[in-house]
Amino acid sequence: MAANLFSEIEYLKGVGKAKGEKYRKLSITSPYDLLYHIPRDYMDFRTHIPVAQAENEEYCVLKLTITKKLPPKAIRKGLVICHAAATDGIDDILVVVYNNVYAFHALKEFGTYYMYGKVTGGFTRKEIHSPVYISAESPVLIQPVYKLTQGLPINTVRANMKQALSLLEEMPFETLPEYIREKYELPELVWSLKNIHFPETNNAAEIARRRIAFEELLKLQLGMLMLKIRKKKTTSYIMDKSTDMSDFYSALPFQLTEGQAHAVDEIIADLCSGSPMNRLLQGDVGSGKTAVAAAACCFAAKNGIQSAVMAPTEILASQHYKTFNSFLEPLGIRVALLTGSTPAKQKAEIREKLQTGEIDLVAGTHAIIQKDVEYKALGLVITDEQHRFGVSQRAALAEKGDSPHRLIMSATPIPRTLALNIFGDLDVTSIRQLPKGRSPVKTYAVTGKKRDGAFSFLRARLDEGRQAYVVCPMIEDSESELFAVKSYAENAEKTTLKGYTTALLHGRMKAAEKEEVMGKFSRGELQVLICTTVVEVGVDVPNAAVMIIENAERFGLSQLHQLRGRVGRGQYESTCILITDNKNEDCIQRMKIISATTDGFKIAQEDLNMRGPGDFFGSAQHGLPPLKIASAYDISMLSEEVRRCAEELLRDDPTLDKPEHKAIKMDTLKFFNKEVVS
Repeated sequence: MAANLFSEIEYLKGVGKAKGEKYRKLSITSPYDLLYHIPRDYMDFRTHIPVAQAENEEYCVLKLTITKKLPPKAIRKGLVICHAAATDGIDDILVVVYNNVYAFHALKEFGTYYMYGKVTGGFTRKEIHSPVYISAESPVLIQPVYKLTQGLPINTVRANMKQALSLLEEMPFETLPEYIREKYELPELVWSLKNIHFPETNNAAEIARRRIAFEELLKLQLGMLMLKIRKKKTTSYIMDKSTDMSDFYSALPFQLTEGQAHAVDEIIADLCSGSPMNRLLQGDVGSGKTAVAAAACCFAAKNGIQSAVMAPTEILASQHYKTFNSFLEPLGIRVALLTGSTPAKQKAEIREKLQTGEIDLVAGTHAIIQKDVEYKALGLVITDEQHRFGVSQRAALAEKGDSPHRLIMSATPIPRTLALNIFGDLDVTSIRQLPKGRSPVKTYAVTGKKRDGAFSFLRARLDEGRQAYVVCPMIEDSESELFAVKSYAENAEKTTLKGYTTALLHGRMKAAEKEEVMGKFSRGELQVLICTTVVEVGVDVPNAAVMIIENAERFGLSQLHQLRGRVGRGQYESTCILITDNKNEDCIQRMKIISATTDGFKIAQEDLNMRGPGDFFGSAQHGLPPLKIASAYDISMLSEEVRRCAEELLRDDPTLDKPEHKAIKMDTLKFFNKEVVS
């Protein structure tokens, strides 16, 4: 069978069944998919140096002629070493290839190659190990470097890519209308795909990448905006903007900050607009998002409309219940808590009252979206840390009402450029101020040599009446050198924390056990909580003033910031101590950033810059297609342009049905698996 761009990858010349299975591990099922397997880097073979200048243990490019090939040697089962003598015309060097007889056989005696690899050896004899090479006669000296999998060597992928590009020349296509390419100075797609894989110049690769990244971000934006248009229908829950909220504000034990007051105004305007609200409320740790959400629930209740608040954990749901109840119960607003561990009799009673409208607000976990939970008039749906929920869970909560208003809260600040893409279907409100009286948490990164000093400091704070957290990355001991919370807690009770009341908290404990431990810690019956990241969100103990994080290198910047946010929530000066012996450059940079600032928005931007958009949420289910091409830099540079382009497109053609928009519409549908814009 002759291959075309959309045939199975196995039919591409040079692939076959075995390699086809390898490609499928990279989610490549056709030559078309292969074209979008974008290089992660490039190898510039133009920058070769003489053998004499190659430094020991360094990687470099050499131009070598093979003078003699020696027979492969089987050193032991599973290990074959191949050797070839080579020269640059002045000095000799030995080429060493491990476990790749195929690549070794491809080298021809007296053939000249550019080789990139690690050079070892001394002045008298040098070796280059497992080099990547191309023929010196190759017209393209800038070669792509790809993400690989076992059994797919780089030269094979390059050869297969050239075949896919030859198919592209036979079946050229374009996805962007000419008027868009001209307006945003974007080259044709065929040229871009050729030059992103085998660039004619360094500059060509950058121009090609901009075109392909622009298109990927455009598909994401089009999908998000079309979803937003679909959601702009009428809602059954139009509220009265003249509703009096003075009793709510006067009952608060504090005055709202300017940021909180602005957020409440935006939300109330949405609730009275006639269209369902779809708003993201994001703010730094401790910025007072819950008080804003409570104001929204109060406004809804005064309009005879029920609210539901869904949190990802029982600890956080319970925390919300207590906070919302303290704000709203004195005003006669009826609040309930519904989680998986709520006793059966109580569950039945809550379900009945939700159905009859005797409960105005329910806080809970996914228990509040079960089939047997019905509402009389659910008009406001609030999800906290929404990226921790799957798409289906969020949709199930929204379906409990008739086009209800949606408010999403997140304590993981998201840089504006990423928010435009990840939450393009939402309006975004950001609270940047912290309430008065909140002092920044002092943060120090130290090595294990200073662990004794860190615990001496912690004990001194405990003796003053404060409480503390100690966070470990693991639950059980393993072969790694990471601290495990169970054995750590046992050891600490006998050594560093002997004589102090401690308790263990981790995600595998039963809900009732976790609630009991957190209750004791909240009431001050425990001095130290030795825990995993289960305390990352929702735990609010104003008396906790010290946090020690072991193996701090195991956590991303935003996660460290979230953990740190568990202290400094009261009137006491608070401290976070990060302990790591990791000397990796990336780790050192993260420790410097987290120690230098407590601004969650700055930290989020740095986190995005370091990790890229695909990893920003870790394994969280934010429910959107992954960005395979666009980098953090691309997002930063292109988002505004892309957003403007998408808005212009949809203003002119809201359903993208014009002939010139057919290709980009099909690509957008494919990008979202037809779930968002169909």
